[in-house]
Amino acid sequence: MAFATVVTTLLVGFAVTLGGCVTVSNPVAVSDIKTVTGTWQGTVYPNSELDPYRVTLTIRDDGTYDVVSAARQSLGTSRGKGTVEIRDGRLIMEGERGHGVGRVLKDRDGNLTMIVDATLSDNSSLSVHLSPSK
Repeated sequence: MAFATVVTTLLVGFAVTLGGCVTVSNPVAVSDIKTVTGTWQGTVYPNSELDPYRVTLTIRDDGTYDVVSAARQSLGTSRGKGTVEIRDGRLIMEGERGHGVGRVLKDRDGNLTMIVDATLSDNSSLSVHLSPSK
């Protein structure tokens, strides 16, 4: 199965694309899934030779998520799903082909971002940077 499909099936998570300037962000202890429900968009950074690619993550109030990624135009779009659980203020994500831990950050302007570090079933890893869709 294509790497993009594996990533998409796993993807859990949140993080922002850090648009060009670096800002100081503070961790936010998430206590309720409603804090992160909605649609998040960002970039997957595989820890491999593959280039970063865009991803959209939708988290629902019941703790389930859907993810859609477009690794490269030649590979097309991949989709996946899984569950999110809050534990010790972090997001614990379980997908069909991997798992991850997400942390939410807030910058001084109050903007939320999320970073998810994930491990796939083939032991490869990736980082995802997402921000809430507007």
